[in-house]
Amino acid sequence: MSELSVLRAPLAGGESGIGGATAGLLAARGAEVAVLDHDPAPVDQPVRGHAADVSDDASVRSAVTAAAHDLGGVDTLVNNARVGAIGTVEDNEDAEWHRVPDVNVLGMVRTARAALPRLRASAQAAVVNTCSVAATADLPQRALYSTSKGAILSLTPAMAADHIRDGIRVNSVTPGTADTPWIGHLLDRAPGPAAERAALEARQPLGRLVSAEEVAAAIVYLASPSATSGTGTALAVDGGTQGLRSRPEGR
Repeated sequence: MSELSVLRAPLAGGESGIGGATAGLLAARGAEVAVLDHDPAPVDQPVRGHAADVSDDASVRSAVTAAAHDLGGVDTLVNNARVGAIGTVEDNEDAEWHRVPDVNVLGMVRTARAALPRLRASAQAAVVNTCSVAATADLPQRALYSTSKGAILSLTPAMAADHIRDGIRVNSVTPGTADTPWIGHLLDRAPGPAAERAALEARQPLGRLVSAEEVAAAIVYLASPSATSGTGTALAVDGGTQGLRSRPEGR
C-alpha cells in the first residue's frame, strides 16, 4: 500500500509552480488528487481537474462539491491559490488592496468553508495553507502581498483552534522566494534579470532560491499521517531567511 493511498485531496491553485509540484507529489505517493484552478489543464488519474475561481463563493462551492464527488470524500485540503503584488503602500490603489486579499485570504476562507463538512467526516482530516516568509521577514516592495500573507499566518492557528474538536488539523507552510513561474515573470520584467536573480538568491542564507518541490514536500508532510500531532503550526521552507543572520564572508 502506498504511503498516502487513503488520502483524498482537493488542491486549490494546483496548476503550476508549488501547486503543480504538490499535486504531483501527492499523486506519486498514492493520494487521489483534485486540482481546483481557473483553467486546469487536462490531467491524468489519479489527478482530476475542476475549474474554480476562488474569488467567487458559488464557483468554489461547485468545484469542491464536484471534487468530493469524484474522490468519494475529502481528507486533505491544500489552499495554495494566490496572486502576487509588488510595491509600497503608495504604489497600489484601493482596488488592488481589495483584490489581492480577496484571492489570497478570502479565497482560502471560501475553500475551507466549502470543504469543512466533508473534512469533518474524515478520519484523518487536514488543511494546509500556503503562507510566505513575506508575512514576517519585512521584505521591501511587498507591502500588499506581505499584508495578505500575514493574515494567513494568523488565520491558520485560529482555524486550528476552531476545528481541533472536529478532528481537523490546520497548518501552514511559509516558503521563502521560490523558483516558480511567478518569480520567472518578475525576473523577465526586471531591467537586469541575471542581477535580480542573484540578489534574490543572496537574500536567502542558503544562497539559492527554494524549489517548488521542496515546498511541496513540506505540504505533503503536513497532510500525511506522519504529522498527526501537528496543528496550528507554520513550517518554514525559506532557506533560513526568517531566522538566520549570516555573517559576510571573511568576517
